[in-house]
Amino acid sequence: MSHWLIKSEEHVYSIAHLKRDRTTGWEGVRNYEARNLMRDAMKPGELAFFYHSNSKPSGIAGLARILRVDLPDPTQFDSKSDYFDATSDKKNPRWRMIEVEFVQRFPRLLSLEVLKAEKALLKMPLLAKGSRLSVQPVSDAHFAHVLKLVGSAP
Repeated sequence: MSHWLIKSEEHVYSIAHLKRDRTTGWEGVRNYEARNLMRDAMKPGELAFFYHSNSKPSGIAGLARILRVDLPDPTQFDSKSDYFDATSDKKNPRWRMIEVEFVQRFPRLLSLEVLKAEKALLKMPLLAKGSRLSVQPVSDAHFAHVLKLVGSAP
């Protein structure tokens, strides 16, 4: 099984929202690489770190589980949505999404600053300069190390 990191701006959709809702569609992803990861690589049952981006501070807030994969993203067809794509075809949708469920909120946010200070995480894609991808793979070693840092287990 693979592990993942999914990003959301805390003020848009946070780990608290996911805890309240229990499940949600991970919609609005408009990057081809992220879309391809959700479509081709993610599998039901895999775990993902839930990352609050553009927050003060930004960081890993909890865990989600992938429930369903390769679903058409309905926002691409909604002309009132910020994620509307007039060129997407309903018979062959361009944009895909996953469905995730709440697993746990960490006892404390693992800030980007804390993560960057960990030598064991130096090669984690999240910490690479210019890394903005909203869906990222996480190695088994990095996944285990982050769980150890937060003192949590799924």
